[in-house]
Amino acid sequence: MDWKAVRAVPSNGEAAQAEMDEAAVHAVLARVLLDGRVPAGTKLGEHFLAEIFGVSRERVRKVLHRLGHERLITVEKNRGAFAIAPDLEEARMVYEARRILEGGIVGHLATALDDAGAARLAAHLAAEDAAMAAGDRFTSIRLSAEFHSILADLTGNVLIRRQMQELVARTMMLVAFFEPDSSVACQCAEHRAVFRALSGRSRAGAVRAMTTHLSLVETRLRPRVCETVPPALDEVLLEALAAWRARTEPAAAPARGAA
Repeated sequence: MDWKAVRAVPSNGEAAQAEMDEAAVHAVLARVLLDGRVPAGTKLGEHFLAEIFGVSRERVRKVLHRLGHERLITVEKNRGAFAIAPDLEEARMVYEARRILEGGIVGHLATALDDAGAARLAAHLAAEDAAMAAGDRFTSIRLSAEFHSILADLTGNVLIRRQMQELVARTMMLVAFFEPDSSVACQCAEHRAVFRALSGRSRAGAVRAMTTHLSLVETRLRPRVCETVPPALDEVLLEALAAWRARTEPAAAPARGAA
């Protein structure tokens, strides 16, 4: 495969590195992982990824450690980084913990949510609707997780925020691998039910809406049918990289003298 043609990056290594910072490499890798396009157990070698993205191995190493901290991959000492294998058996325990914690969060917010917090949630729900309308599964998964993180943030309690970050990280890959694409609309509707209860200052309604939502997410988790022969990792990454460039690079200026 002609990597240079697909990547369309400068041949000069320093120029390529200047173009792709750690945030950009992380964004591309997180997208393919949350899209479920990398088979569980696939090794994510530093040298291989550095060649794909045209960056240093040190930069790749930092991104892999970040992805490991976010529980999107597994980083094993002396072995390297691997695509994670989500465990459906773990889902029951994780979602039980989330129902307990998040029931308390929304119960508290039902009487403590101020106008600024309500406006922040309303804007977020609008972004969820836009991602659903665009058919952007990656963004929908990210925003869905962020909704719960925002609720924790609105409590103003740093310990609650940390606990939510841990639990949300554990469930993002479960949702990415095991929840059907059609469930995006359900997630949006269920989040709006939580918001309506909070806006109505209904503590019981908010707790019920949240626990129902999390229980429904858990029941929607099902093993997905995988391709018999998945595409090669370089093809997946190069396609994602090309899409990232198309989204982030400004449109080419028209040639001088063009009509």
